[in-house]
Amino acid sequence: MNTLDHILGEAYPITEEQISWYQENGFIKLKHVFGQETLDFFNKEITRIVHERNPLLKKTMEERTTFEKAFIQIGNLFRIDETVKKLVLSKRLGKIAADLMQVEGVRLYHDQALYKEPTGKTSNITPWHADQYYWPLDTLNTVTAWIPLQRTTREMGPLAFSMGSQKYDFGRDLEISDKSEDKIQRALAEANLEFIDTGFDVGEVSFHSGWTFHRASANTSDKVRAVMTIIYMEDGIKVSEFRNKNHILDRDAFLPGLNPGDLAISEMNPLIYKNQK
Repeated sequence: MNTLDHILGEAYPITEEQISWYQENGFIKLKHVFGQETLDFFNKEITRIVHERNPLLKKTMEERTTFEKAFIQIGNLFRIDETVKKLVLSKRLGKIAADLMQVEGVRLYHDQALYKEPTGKTSNITPWHADQYYWPLDTLNTVTAWIPLQRTTREMGPLAFSMGSQKYDFGRDLEISDKSEDKIQRALAEANLEFIDTGFDVGEVSFHSGWTFHRASANTSDKVRAVMTIIYMEDGIKVSEFRNKNHILDRDAFLPGLNPGDLAISEMNPLIYKNQK
């Protein structure tokens, strides 16, 4: 086994205190999940794919929608590149996801690179939202690993979280937009929920629940904010009813051929980690 395989297969120690923190607050940031050399390796490979497949290169910021300004999004990299597939399907990250959710096993829902360009004079915030608005999954047991591929300062627009917001149901019917930024911001303020907006050190990775509200400020630095994300779901869950147009789009992209009531298992959803008792 080479060094990279060893790192990706080695368990990251999660404490009971960290699990309790995640369960209470809906997110957690973990230090030293990866080292600089590993991040540099994946940064080079993922950035190459993003540059090759970026559909927004022909649009100026002024021509883009609010969603398109927020980030460059390239999905299903595990199907594109064997090297990135190793990261997406790594047991190191999969076990963290299972431990935090307190489930026996996790499958891939999908992966995506999220690159936030420097703004210049045009804002590119990522508005307040909850990811699971988009997902036709009949469960609360989903979690996203947000993996910065470099040290990410406040100026670069790191992910920021509303603590405990996964327990509230306001704003769950809003897609990412100027409307979601305004309405969810006001609702979170009225609920008096604490806002955590700090940078990420090299190797620091966050995990947040599907219904945790989060946002990101504009990238006002002179560097691209390169991030890889992996969304995990509990093994054995079912496809939910399709309650908005995005559920159908997501089904077609990440759960091909499945319908409400089916097990959320397809060739796009490999089992990543299973607790061996």
